[in-house]
Amino acid sequence: MSKVTVTTIDAILPQTQCGLCTYGACQPYATALVENNAPINLCPPGGVETLKKLGELLQKDPTPYIEEMQQKTKLPTRAVIREDECIGCTKCIQACPVDAIIGAAKQMHTVLTDECTGCDLCLAPCPMDCIDMKPIVIEDPITIKMQANRARERYNSRQKRLKLNNAERKKNKISLEQPVQKIDSIDNRKIAIAEAIARAAAKRQQFNSTKP
Repeated sequence: MSKVTVTTIDAILPQTQCGLCTYGACQPYATALVENNAPINLCPPGGVETLKKLGELLQKDPTPYIEEMQQKTKLPTRAVIREDECIGCTKCIQACPVDAIIGAAKQMHTVLTDECTGCDLCLAPCPMDCIDMKPIVIEDPITIKMQANRARERYNSRQKRLKLNNAERKKNKISLEQPVQKIDSIDNRKIAIAEAIARAAAKRQQFNSTKP
């Protein structure tokens, strides 16, 4: 059997980025599967179909998990914000793993329906409980694949942006917290003054030596 890669497994997963697998997102779960640190039955959005594909790829029998997966399969949904109840707190925007919610602080938010993965992560932080998950039906496998690929791209793009933002905040924090060098004692001040005078004298001497 050829070596199974994270990319190969990630391509099988539905890219809802919901974290129901307990690994946070699809790619970390794929990594755990490659490293043999996770079972193949942790993806409710993928359902039995994904379970069987993972079993075939990883040469693990999915049969013991099929009945359980049939019961816990998470059918496709899309988030819908009841916009007249939205207070513009931005918490759902911060929670969305694929940047499928747009809006500004204290302004009405709305969901980009075609980009929503139905992950449910926006529900818990909403203080107004004004988000509904509406069931949808997608039967075309090409459409399903295209949406999964787009969700992966949007998730990865968001992760890169957050990483850059965190690095910038950390950099600014270090800069703000950088201690200012202080010369506390009289002796240290005298030494610093003497060194400054010596440097100035050396510069004058060098300048005079270069004069015609």
